[in-house]
Amino acid sequence: MIPNYSKQDDWEKYNALGVTQYGQMTAGSFMYIGPQGIVHGTTITLLNAGRKISKKGENLAGKLFLTSGLGGMSGAQPKAGNIAGCITVCAEINPKVVHTRHSQNWVDEVIDDLNILVNRVKQAKENKEIVSIAFLGNIVDVWEKFDKEKVFIDLGSDQTSLHNPWAGGYYPSGLTYEESNNMMANKPDLFKNKVQESLRRQTDAINKHTAKGTYFFDYGNAFLLEASRAGADIFLNSPTFQNRKNPPKSRGAIGDYEFAYASYVEDIMGPMCFDYGFGPFRWVCTSAKVEDLAKTDAIAIRVLEELKKESPEEIQQQMSDNIQWIKGAQKNNLVVGSQARILYADAEGRAKIAEAFNQAIKNDEISSPIVLGRDHHDVSGTDSPYRETSNIYDGSQFTADMAIQNVIGDSFRGATWVSIHNGGGVGWGEVINGGFGMVLDGTVEASKRLKSMLFWDVNNGITRRSWARNKGAVFSAKRAMKMEPNLKVTLPNIVNDALLDNLF
Repeated sequence: MIPNYSKQDDWEKYNALGVTQYGQMTAGSFMYIGPQGIVHGTTITLLNAGRKISKKGENLAGKLFLTSGLGGMSGAQPKAGNIAGCITVCAEINPKVVHTRHSQNWVDEVIDDLNILVNRVKQAKENKEIVSIAFLGNIVDVWEKFDKEKVFIDLGSDQTSLHNPWAGGYYPSGLTYEESNNMMANKPDLFKNKVQESLRRQTDAINKHTAKGTYFFDYGNAFLLEASRAGADIFLNSPTFQNRKNPPKSRGAIGDYEFAYASYVEDIMGPMCFDYGFGPFRWVCTSAKVEDLAKTDAIAIRVLEELKKESPEEIQQQMSDNIQWIKGAQKNNLVVGSQARILYADAEGRAKIAEAFNQAIKNDEISSPIVLGRDHHDVSGTDSPYRETSNIYDGSQFTADMAIQNVIGDSFRGATWVSIHNGGGVGWGEVINGGFGMVLDGTVEASKRLKSMLFWDVNNGITRRSWARNKGAVFSAKRAMKMEPNLKVTLPNIVNDALLDNLF
């Protein structure tokens, strides 16, 4: 879209005219792999969030994760919570969605009474249970009730579809599901007011909990952005935060409007995964055979375990998490539709796994070609200042050069197809993201393509992140240049802060 025609309201207009559509992200790469991608990403996020709040190296046993949304990708949250080992409470207003997730065994229990919910959570905390609970009701009421009843929330987030707030992405407190749908259709302006009023209430309740020690993060669904547009008390420079005993510190954002809370990429996935080149690599077995997918899992485990032996200390935890994930992938029964898998891996891991796949196809160990890809939500694929590039603080988070360069570079380095999107995750006009598909058919040509393209696809993003002076990315860029002498990255010269401060 031409930039001036990428506003929120423009989407409805041009979609109605039939000249565009909202393609989300990975859908454009022709790689629907069901919910396992978001399960893996959410599991990694929760594990690392748990490490951030850990006092003595303890795990998430007995700790409470409160969030919302069970439809679409957000439905992954309770299963991911179980894999990560915590207590998950996930609020959802749509009864059909709640009962569908429960019948699919993606959530353990359903409760529709706040008092019962409070007692059940207290019991789970006392017994350090690993359990997921769907609350059939509004998330705002849960945040407020837990504050009143002194239920401590260890981790808090939100995964309602706030990139689309006026058309069912967020349901306001005080209205039933049916009342909201009726108002949405017949009184859209009033519905918008109700949504924004509810966002202000939710933010106020979250602020009360974070003052007690809750770690809250935006889950890339535009919660902070829409809360700010609603006039919620969400900015770091607000007296609500600056008057606290230990006020939160600036994370380095430009301008006066820094959010008080970080997004999950800014605080967790960016510095812990993306800066080191780890992101959601994925593949699809075109044979649609279960046994072919099982063979690819075994190959990936073998490759990662071998790589882990020589991996530097900085990425050992990531290697361990990802080996644990792939070993448990079949047991967690995550395949929906395509025989596909997702696995967080760095450039070296992706290339060596892909080469092993290609060799297995050549040797007829795998019966048909494999299509490689990745989520657009990756190291290099997406420019999005409130999500994928939110831990870049040099001003370039508002540019889209990385995604554009990535899709162009992938196209002539060997990708079978590429895609570039406006929108996805955080909404139209807020993001540019791209992806690829690469067919492995066991040939020498496929081997050449994968080595050329996968190395570029990851290291383009590492380079961009290193220029923003992200320590993990600088480390990864240096490591990449040692692995590939032909790679030349201009590294930043870090200014001594004291020297700079003395100039003014």
